[in-house]
Amino acid sequence: MLVLKKVFLTVLLAICFFGGPLADAAWAQDDRVAGLLDSGDTAFMLICSALVLFMTPGLAFFYGGLVKSRNVLNTMMMSLVLMGIVGVTWVLWGYSIAFAPTDVSPIAVAADGVPTFTYTSNPIIGSLRWLFLGGVEAGQPDPIGYAPTIPHQVFMIYQMMFAIITPALISGAIVERMSFKAYFWFVLLWSTLIYAPLAHWVWGKGFIGINIGALDFAGGTVVHVSSGISAVVAVLVLGARKNYPAQPTVPHNVPFVMLGIGMLWFGWFGFNAGSAVAAGGSLATVAFVSTAIAPAAAGLTWVVMEWVLRGKPTAVGIASGFLAGLVGVTPAAGFVTPIGAILIGSITSVVCFFAVSLKAKLQFDDSLDTFPIHGVGGTVGALLTGIFCTKAVNAAGFDGLLYGNPGQLWNQFLGVAVTYIFAGIGTFLILKFLALFMDLRVKPSIEDQGLDVSEHGEEGYGEEFVGGMTLVEDSIPQT
Repeated sequence: MLVLKKVFLTVLLAICFFGGPLADAAWAQDDRVAGLLDSGDTAFMLICSALVLFMTPGLAFFYGGLVKSRNVLNTMMMSLVLMGIVGVTWVLWGYSIAFAPTDVSPIAVAADGVPTFTYTSNPIIGSLRWLFLGGVEAGQPDPIGYAPTIPHQVFMIYQMMFAIITPALISGAIVERMSFKAYFWFVLLWSTLIYAPLAHWVWGKGFIGINIGALDFAGGTVVHVSSGISAVVAVLVLGARKNYPAQPTVPHNVPFVMLGIGMLWFGWFGFNAGSAVAAGGSLATVAFVSTAIAPAAAGLTWVVMEWVLRGKPTAVGIASGFLAGLVGVTPAAGFVTPIGAILIGSITSVVCFFAVSLKAKLQFDDSLDTFPIHGVGGTVGALLTGIFCTKAVNAAGFDGLLYGNPGQLWNQFLGVAVTYIFAGIGTFLILKFLALFMDLRVKPSIEDQGLDVSEHGEEGYGEEFVGGMTLVEDSIPQT
C-alpha cells in the first residue's frame, strides 16, 4: 500500500513538472471581458448541481435492484463511495487537471470593475494552477470564459457532479466479484488519470473540442463512451462471475430499478440543461426539452420491440429504454431540434436493445449491461449528433450531415475513437498496476456467500428475507 501511494504521488509530481513544457506548446491565446454575475443563472446552476448529484444515489438504486439480494449493499456502495472519493479529489486536484489554463493574466479593468484577461491553455492537460481550488473564487466568474455569469466555484461544483457519477457507471460491469478495496483504488486513479484529462480535451479547451471540433454538449464521450469501454476492459481483466453463465441472474428488486431510473431521469435535467451554464436564452430550454422527449421515444421503442419480439413488455425493459435514450441524447441535447431528439432516442434504443441481446449471446459477463447501454448508447448518440446538429438551434455549434456538413460526422467519429483508445488502454494499465499490489477479485467462496457481509459487515435485508431471496435465486433451473 505504501508503494502504491508513492507511485500515485509520483504521477502527480510528473504532471507538475511536465506542465510547463506542455504549456509552451499551447494552441491558443484569447481575450475576453468577464460578464457580471447573474443571480438567476447562479440559482439555476446550484439547482442543476444538486440534480446531478441526485443521479448517483439513483444509479445506486438502479444497479442495486438488478443484482442478487446478498450483493445489494456492495453494489450500491460502489456508486455512493464516489461521492466521497471524487468529492475530495476534485477539489484537491481533479478540477485543476481538467479545467485550469496554463496562464491567466489580467490586462485591463473596465469602468464597471470587470477585468479583461488573456489566457493560454494546453490542448493535452490542464495545469495545476487551481490546485486545492487556489484562485477559484466564490464571488467572481472564472477568468477564461467557461461560465461568465456564475461564480467560479459554482461551475467547479457542477463539474464535480459529473466526475462523481462517471466512474460509478463502470461498476455495473464488475459487480458481484470485484474486491471493494481494489475498486476503491481503481476509481480514485481512473477519475484522476482518465476522466480529468478527457474532460479537459472536450470541455477544458482541449484538442477534441477545439482542434478536432467534436461536439459533446453534456458528456456523450466524456461520461458514457469512456465508462462504457472501461467497463469492457475491466470485465476482460477480471473475468466473468464464478457461475456465469451456467446460473442465470435475475434482478432481486425490480421496484428498486424503477425508482432508480426515475431518479436518474429527474437528475438528468440538471445534467443536460445545466450544461448550458445559464438559465437565460434558449439553450437550457432546448436541452431540457431534448432530455424529456428523447428518453420518452426510447422507452416506447424498447417496449414495442419487446412486445413484438418477445411477447411481453417488461419493467426492466422500459427502464433500460429510458436510460438508452438519456445516454443517446446527452451529447446532442443542446444542438438538435425536438424531432432530432426523438429520432436520436428511438435509434439509440434500437441499437442498444440489440447490443444487450448480442452481449447475452456472446456470454460476455458485463453484469448490468454497462457497455451495451452506456458505451454503445454514447457512441451512437455522439455519431447521431454529427447528423442532426444544427446552428439554427445553437449558433456556437456546427451544422451536421442533414444540414449540409458531412464533415461533422467525421469529427464526431474521431472524438469517439480517441476516447475509446485512451480510456481503454488507460483502464487496462490501471487495473494491471493495481493487480501488482492487491487481489482484484474476491475469493470464490465469497462470491457464493455474497459481498455484503464479507466486504462491509452488513446485510441489506433481514435474515428471513435474505434466506428466501437466496433460495429463489439459487434454485432457478440452469440453462
